[in-house]
Amino acid sequence: MQVHVMKGKDLKSKSSLMEVITLNSQNLNACLELDEIALKGLWSKSQWEKELSDSQRLCLGILDSSKLIALGCGWIVVDELHLTAVAVHPNHRRQGLAQLVLSNVFIQALNRGCTRVTLEVKSDDDAALGLYKSCGFKTAGYRRNYYKIGTDAFIQWRSLNL
Repeated sequence: MQVHVMKGKDLKSKSSLMEVITLNSQNLNACLELDEIALKGLWSKSQWEKELSDSQRLCLGILDSSKLIALGCGWIVVDELHLTAVAVHPNHRRQGLAQLVLSNVFIQALNRGCTRVTLEVKSDDDAALGLYKSCGFKTAGYRRNYYKIGTDAFIQWRSLNL
């Protein structure tokens, strides 16, 4: 299912056309590849299989010339969306792709009855914190030693009715 098509020049890209699509099990290898490159192998193959097949999850990606260059995923829990992964290929960062994929995830979440969205982010990840701030997120708390390496996580929230 195609969600949004945008000309590359609008995204500061050299490509002529990018599209936001709903990811599914056919995109498993592309998700694994992007996860490895952009997130350092955050999830296993079985985790990606569940993410791409569970009806309570949203997973959208941005294709550039049929190559997955960005993705955004989340779980729907009653009326809340819990963002689980946001990734942009390092060669395509700082072009507005994360905001584009997130805005499309938010639209789909709203259409499925969600009113709020939450996420955890590493407390020392300035780039991600900047992205989430630009998307309207506010820090509501933290989790000590949340990540494997001992880093704390900030818990962030925003309304989808902005």
